[in-house]
Amino acid sequence: QVQLVESGGGLVQAGGSLRLSCAASGRSFSTYDMGWFRQAPGKGREFVAAITRSGGSTYATESVKGRFTISRDSAKNTVYLEMNSLKPEDTAVYYCAARAAFSTTYRDWGQGTQVTVSS
Repeated sequence: QVQLVESGGGLVQAGGSLRLSCAASGRSFSTYDMGWFRQAPGKGREFVAAITRSGGSTYATESVKGRFTISRDSAKNTVYLEMNSLKPEDTAVYYCAARAAFSTTYRDWGQGTQVTVSS
């Protein structure tokens, strides 16, 4: 099990940028694939981006490609989500999650951080 704590959310104008951080503690961070998800008011949780254990591969949902970048720093046990050219529709609570090796599901979740983009 790994404990996750997100930070970096806030209020930003459309077109602005934010960088979210997710600090991990517990079992070895390098054995987990990491993902970012978000949940907008009145909507279900959706996948945003993911990065493999090695950091060698990343994935992102179509709506954020070219604007959001996921990365990880194994020395700091932290995963980041760099968000640029933010839009009001990016407003949501953002969660990071961890998926253990050989697992198909994200079992460990942070508490979430609010991102609000004003028009």
